[in-house]
Amino acid sequence: MDIHLITYDLHRPGQNYPELHSAIKAYGDWAKLGESCWAVKTNATDIAIRDALKPYIDYNDRIFVATVNRQLCAGFNYSAEIQNWMNTT
Repeated sequence: MDIHLITYDLHRPGQNYPELHSAIKAYGDWAKLGESCWAVKTNATDIAIRDALKPYIDYNDRIFVATVNRQLCAGFNYSAEIQNWMNTT
């Protein structure tokens, strides 16, 4: 399984974050890295993830999905739980 980074900017006031968060969590193996930054472990492609999340955002919002290369990623000040999650398959 690959780790995919998901980031987004929701511009409409009152946007329904819970629906988007539920859709991200539906991948089953996830970590919330920041307010608008998540990582999921899945065999889905970046395009498939983006397309699955598009129904939960508006036309003027942004979403970005990228596969993380574990050899090139690094973090600071994350819990041991998240660091372990990033390093296990």
